[in-house]
Amino acid sequence: MTRAVHHLDLWVDDVEIAEGEWGWLLAWCGWQREEGMRSWLHDDGTYLFMEHSPDQHGAHDRLLPGINHLALIVESRDELDRMRAESTEHGWHEMYADRYPHAGGDEHVALYLENSEGVEVEVVVGE
Repeated sequence: MTRAVHHLDLWVDDVEIAEGEWGWLLAWCGWQREEGMRSWLHDDGTYLFMEHSPDQHGAHDRLLPGINHLALIVESRDELDRMRAESTEHGWHEMYADRYPHAGGDEHVALYLENSEGVEVEVVVGE
């Protein structure tokens, strides 16, 4: 399998909160936490590394130039529904709840979440 992305480097303001939010979400999507690290590894070899850097400045704003959101995959609609039911207790806020699961269009099945730092994640049922 060839991977299209080598890694993602996620800067966060509060590492403890972010580890809980992202750890829960990434586990749902099949990523494994690397022992003793603030990183998660996907079966395709892509990894996500989380850190707080002293070089950070200002708050995250997904509407400014840069990456708007990250889209991850789950295997089934059942998984997506269970993720939706549990997301709030893990620090995520559902976006577009009135249009779930078709906020991205009639043929697109996804859940849109936003974490405590305003980062949007779209979780798509695998195609």
